[in-house]
Amino acid sequence: MNDTNRFWYFFVFIACLTLSIPQSIAQEINDASTIKVDELSDKEVQDLLDRAYSAGLTKTEFIKALEVQGMPAEEVAKMRKRINEEDSRTGRNTKLSKRDPREQLDQKEISSGTFQPAFFASGIPDQNEIFGSSLFYQANRRLSFEPSLNQATPKSYILGSGDLIYVDIYGQSEQYYEATVNPDGFVLLDNIGPVNVAGKTIEEATGILKNRIGKYYTGLLGSNPNTFLQVTLGNVGSIKVNILGEVRLPGTFTLSAFSSVFNALYAAGGPSENGSMRKIKLVRDNKQVAEIDVYDLLINGTAQLDLKLQDQDVILVPPFVSHVKVKGEVKRPMTFEVLEEDNFSDLLRYAGGFTDEAFKDRVAISRITGNQRSVSDVYQNQFDMFLLKGGDEITVQRILDRYSNRVQIKGAVFREGTFALDEGLTLSKLVKNAEGLRGDAYTIQASILRTRDDLSTEMIQVNLRGILDGTAPDIPLQREDVVRIASIYDINNEQYVQILGEVKRPGVYPYSTEMKVEDLIMMAGGFQESANSQDIEIARRLEDSDLGTLADIIPTQVNPDLGYNPSSPSLIPFDQVIVRKRASFTMQKLTAVEGQVNSPGIFAIQSSGERISDLIRRAGGLNQFAYAKGATLIRRTEFFNTESEQLRRQRNLEGLQMKLAEDPSNSEAQAELLRRLLTDSPTALSPAENQLAENKKESLDQIASETPGFAVKLKETEAVAINLEEILKNPGSENDLLLEEGDILSVPKLLQTVRMRGDVVYPTTLRHESGRSLKHYINASGGFQRRANRKQTYVVYANGAVKRTKGFLGIKNYPPVEPGAEVIVPTKGPKVPLRLGEIVGITTGLATLGLVISQINWQ
Repeated sequence: MNDTNRFWYFFVFIACLTLSIPQSIAQEINDASTIKVDELSDKEVQDLLDRAYSAGLTKTEFIKALEVQGMPAEEVAKMRKRINEEDSRTGRNTKLSKRDPREQLDQKEISSGTFQPAFFASGIPDQNEIFGSSLFYQANRRLSFEPSLNQATPKSYILGSGDLIYVDIYGQSEQYYEATVNPDGFVLLDNIGPVNVAGKTIEEATGILKNRIGKYYTGLLGSNPNTFLQVTLGNVGSIKVNILGEVRLPGTFTLSAFSSVFNALYAAGGPSENGSMRKIKLVRDNKQVAEIDVYDLLINGTAQLDLKLQDQDVILVPPFVSHVKVKGEVKRPMTFEVLEEDNFSDLLRYAGGFTDEAFKDRVAISRITGNQRSVSDVYQNQFDMFLLKGGDEITVQRILDRYSNRVQIKGAVFREGTFALDEGLTLSKLVKNAEGLRGDAYTIQASILRTRDDLSTEMIQVNLRGILDGTAPDIPLQREDVVRIASIYDINNEQYVQILGEVKRPGVYPYSTEMKVEDLIMMAGGFQESANSQDIEIARRLEDSDLGTLADIIPTQVNPDLGYNPSSPSLIPFDQVIVRKRASFTMQKLTAVEGQVNSPGIFAIQSSGERISDLIRRAGGLNQFAYAKGATLIRRTEFFNTESEQLRRQRNLEGLQMKLAEDPSNSEAQAELLRRLLTDSPTALSPAENQLAENKKESLDQIASETPGFAVKLKETEAVAINLEEILKNPGSENDLLLEEGDILSVPKLLQTVRMRGDVVYPTTLRHESGRSLKHYINASGGFQRRANRKQTYVVYANGAVKRTKGFLGIKNYPPVEPGAEVIVPTKGPKVPLRLGEIVGITTGLATLGLVISQINWQ
């Protein structure tokens, strides 16, 4: 059932009622057949559409509602045309072109009386706080009180105009009649004539029809009939019910003939804020036939659902009797309507009873007495006797957040927590209830935190050991006592030992009595491959020492396989074990040759005395295209982020792990190796080895920050200018540098160009010409710029060497230019014009100097 469509049925009634339409239409508004669209002004149509669109309704639903109300097809077409014209004129689009299919108007529901309105919060006060109001009015209603149309015909059903009945004659004679009760109350049967059945029940109508038809079918009558008659209800007609009083939508409603009082109340939106839920009257033929109490349905489930409505019944909802409000710890803290005979127990039943945390012994009731309020305390034994009055406000309080018999024990016991304060409970019994002390319990002293009557606290120190062994009197406990039993580790420092150096996992480990050095090394994952098992030191903390002695150093040795060593010293708490590296241990160091050699590539340095000439020899010497003068050595600086041995080892093991993981057919030994690699913790990295480079970098940064214009770009690698020709002529000379890890020797091809850079007219690359001076290349690139710093011109050669222009007595000596060189001409920078003050100062100084000179000459 679509709630929005139910609302629309009544929206048409209210909207039209509030419009300034002709009086004749207003009087017959429940019958849309009397509306003349041509008599409506554009403003009236516009107002009607505004109300529809603001309620979230579509044009189609509006048109269908008019059809259901009896508007002729010709008038419906005119209304549709007027609406389209209004939409075109105002540029308004139809609201919600796509809607939930449940929101489509159902003609069958309306005609059967099951169509009912939905109510929106817009313009209607929220009455959810009044108990029972949500039964008839809520945003998403699930309970609709729709009458069942699939039920068997009730014998008590009273026939009326529009009802369709079926008369079935069977037995020795057979006949079938289908007839509708006309407005005069008659059904017309073929060959029988009219029969008056209006106002009769199905059972009474069956008797009347049997007597009438029995005149023609004699087998129906008599003590032993052989023909039988059955009357059933076909299409259910509709009835008109008037709902008046304190309801949200009073008026006349067309409902199904099967409808009950609750169907009608639901259609009208239920009682309003001022309406009664307890004394709803059903009036029939000017007589009250029933009084409905909605609370019977909500509380007891005993609603008068079998009380069927009849045509022209009146449902009258009077104002509420009395309202009382319940706050606090009840399951339904709401406003309730109470009758004169209702007591607090009845109200508590309406409110669903107390919550689990309600204080049930007493409730506070605020009551209006004269021109003010007074407070009354109602105790539990008075709930059945205390009668309620309108305006009462009942507050049900929550129980106190406190314990009447709680003690707690914390610390070194097996089961910490809260325990009940039984009669005669003492400290020793509480420890027993907590399943005894743990092994680390500190029994010399325990404490009891006790709460006084004024909520201040005091600390009671007890001899726990004496109480437990019976040498000290036991302590009786009181409510809210908190017993704390410390652990020996709470009052003592945690004991540990530390291992540093060449082990897999250096760090801090827990101390155990009689721990040996070998035990600590095993806990640290064993030796690194670089460890020296014969050079181990134990640094021991001194308790009482001279002022200048910091630690006791104990040299020791262990077996390389960490086997049993009876002479190995035992460790004590806070010892530091340092495992040093073997002096002879070193990892492979690599260098590389690239360019014009016969075998370029990566080479391992064989010895610490290996030089550039040795590397060239191992690379097969220079080939025929090599340009030895342009060879460059690229070397790491002290700022290069050198990979430590630990990191390199870790990276190698990770590579091995990946190789093994990729192979699904590992042997048992390989699988075990993979397991070890996966479970082994990452190797801890040692502190930075190149501490000197770090210190130098910090010094340069500090100088740069304190010196304006001073900036140093720190490079990880730099080119070292070498003379490879001289090195190959004189191997082992001072030009033949010793190799270091990471060196890259680059031997270029024979170069034939010279590159011009800087403040020349046309910086370009020129062909090298033997015997030509620097001046020639400057002129070939257009000469110097106006602001060129000619004296500072320098040449960068292919091997990284640099030579600058020299001068003596105005004679410039330019450096030679070789293949692959770069000529750099720096600039003097922009010329700064003299300011007026500077010109005046210079002029004044010259004038003064001239005056002095003239005075000297005159004398």
